[in-house]
Amino acid sequence: MSGLFQVPWSDYRSDLIDALWRTVSYTVVSFTGAVVLGLVVALLRLSKAWPARALAAVYTEIFKNVPLLAIIFLTYFGLASAGIRLDVFTAGCLSLVVFYAAYLSEIFRSAISGVHDGQTEAGEALGLGRVGIFVHIVLPQAVRQALAGTNTMLVDLLKSTSLLVTVSAAELMSEGRLITSATFRALEVYLVISAIYFALCYPLSQLLLLLERKVRAGVPLSPWRRRRVRAARTLLAADLGAGANLKEPAV
Repeated sequence: MSGLFQVPWSDYRSDLIDALWRTVSYTVVSFTGAVVLGLVVALLRLSKAWPARALAAVYTEIFKNVPLLAIIFLTYFGLASAGIRLDVFTAGCLSLVVFYAAYLSEIFRSAISGVHDGQTEAGEALGLGRVGIFVHIVLPQAVRQALAGTNTMLVDLLKSTSLLVTVSAAELMSEGRLITSATFRALEVYLVISAIYFALCYPLSQLLLLLERKVRAGVPLSPWRRRRVRAARTLLAADLGAGANLKEPAV
């Protein structure tokens, strides 16, 4: 063990920083696309039209039961053999999007279904349309229920970017393989790469847990909602003050 750390890491610092940035880029782009596609699929699963429900169900079951590695190979190598050539970044992001959208769609569908029907009826009584009811009533409540599962998927997606080493995607694991080939110090290199992944995933998971607790506690996260809450508290305080003055006996 005394000769464990012998890799000249200073020589690879810039390459590791580039690989780290590439890993973060894969994560951000893929997760954003997966959330959007997952929400669309979830809404199709909840549609009243059976063809839409059937199409969304087929998509979900296919990508939930096919390994991510197989999807990466199909996207990068399979499409290329069919004449559709994608660059590594596009193929990697597309693979992660279609894979994780299937799982996120189930999380979103469950969360949206968990909102009580009475909430929709209350929105209709207020004269809101279907879009207004979904955006202002259903979606905020569904977000609270879906947050835990969505956060788990984000951390899992970040770790799954390591599978893109199979297509030389220039992310952290690919850089680790290159350093191993140059130094023949596999144990040391992959220990360091694992430590970098831990340094990324653990703080992210704790921040997401804190966010989840704040949302479940009813803390408004957007500036617009915070302004609305402050205005409502100011009006409530003014009303309470006026009521207290009215109750004071006349001298």
